[in-house]
Amino acid sequence: MTAPWDPGCVTFAIDRSHATPITAQITATLRAAIVEGRLRPGTRLPSWLDLAAQLGVARGTVKAAYEALADEFLVFSAGAAGTRVAERRAPRPVEAQQVDIPRPLQDMERGFSLRPLPFQMGVPAQDAFPAKLWARLRTRAVRANAMAPVGPPDPRGEPELRGQIAAQLAITRGICCHPDQIILTSGYKNGLCLTLLALGVQGRTAWVEDPCYPVNRMGLAIGGVKAVPVPVDAKGIRVDMGVRAAPDAALAIVTPGQQAPTGVTLSAERRAALLAWAKREGAWIVEDDYLSELQLGGRAAPALAAQDPAGRVIHIGTFGKTISPSLGLGFVVAPVEIAARFGEVAGYLNPAPNVTTQLALTGFLADGHFLRHLRHMKSLYRERRDALHARLDRRIAVDAFAGLAVIAHLPRGYDDIALVRRAPELGIAPAPLSIWYAKPEDAQPGLVLCVTNLRAPILDKACDALAALIDEGAVRPLPAQAA
Repeated sequence: MTAPWDPGCVTFAIDRSHATPITAQITATLRAAIVEGRLRPGTRLPSWLDLAAQLGVARGTVKAAYEALADEFLVFSAGAAGTRVAERRAPRPVEAQQVDIPRPLQDMERGFSLRPLPFQMGVPAQDAFPAKLWARLRTRAVRANAMAPVGPPDPRGEPELRGQIAAQLAITRGICCHPDQIILTSGYKNGLCLTLLALGVQGRTAWVEDPCYPVNRMGLAIGGVKAVPVPVDAKGIRVDMGVRAAPDAALAIVTPGQQAPTGVTLSAERRAALLAWAKREGAWIVEDDYLSELQLGGRAAPALAAQDPAGRVIHIGTFGKTISPSLGLGFVVAPVEIAARFGEVAGYLNPAPNVTTQLALTGFLADGHFLRHLRHMKSLYRERRDALHARLDRRIAVDAFAGLAVIAHLPRGYDDIALVRRAPELGIAPAPLSIWYAKPEDAQPGLVLCVTNLRAPILDKACDALAALIDEGAVRPLPAQAA
């Protein structure tokens, strides 16, 4: 099917003073004529030379416009028969419909890519991030990556970065490991996913602390693993109760350095009992070292993986808390026995992310910036924690300093989830405590208050808003959340 070129169907208006390139102007004019049906399928377009002469532009400009339309499958080259408008299927009418897809993690996150608010969990101090230094390292990494070989990168992560992480772990966490035991991830959640895939524990059971990071329970459920909650007391996870509840569990997920959310450190006797159980039963221990060296009350407890001669501990770390979650980088340290399996899973299903960021982080570690940053952040967070403790309303029942957070308990019957949903209206973003418990009937209502972004100029206002939020619940107690 052919149709003659009708110059009246297309009106070109070339504006040389406009910022839009002339090629793009020609392309847009012809595209509109084709899409609107003014140029019918089969219509032969003028030759490059003819249209160029008509518009007073270079022939190459018209050629580039035609090639852009061909890339969009709007025209095609018919050889000696010239360039013609392609056949286009009539678009099917789209029925207007209201799509309401809930966003993920609604009970845990108030949103994504938002400006952090006071008390918000999981966000380091924004005002203390070394932005200029990081920008310089990123720029250097972009240049290096652009000049790098174009072959596929190591799915475990850049060797130089894995070597730097191994060196840092030996200093800060007491873990002696080979760089090839380290697999880079996008963070803790990705590390947990990699671990479940590598262990092949679908259909088995796993111990989880109670209370615990809610992602662990939901992540296990999605991965086909049954979570068995094991109570936590002042010495950490009750290993004896875990053995009674599920002696044949495939793994246990623990936060031994600083239990989340209570902040307690796993005692020496519990560490020994947990390691003995894993060795005896051939089970695995997943160590969530989410705060790494950021223990504010003295030197951080050693990593459980550093005390594991049997090689049963899988150590998961992240730079999200120590540097920034925007890096999107974490790591897994796999025991030597299964390190190759972790590497294979990474290669086929879960490769390390963002080479440019890896290279920038390599420089950050190698030049000593990371250790200096850790020292600075520990001092800053201690100041902010102590300032919050001194300023909190005495009516607020605070009985725990948990890592980088403070737990404020609420009376029974309060719906802390509903309070947290209202909190951003007051300019604050605490987290609900109840969602950390496995069973609603055991859940203790409360608010988890992170100290990282409590700068001195906003501390008073944030604490006043918190008191007003809690007072609202006291005057008008909220119904308990339905199970």
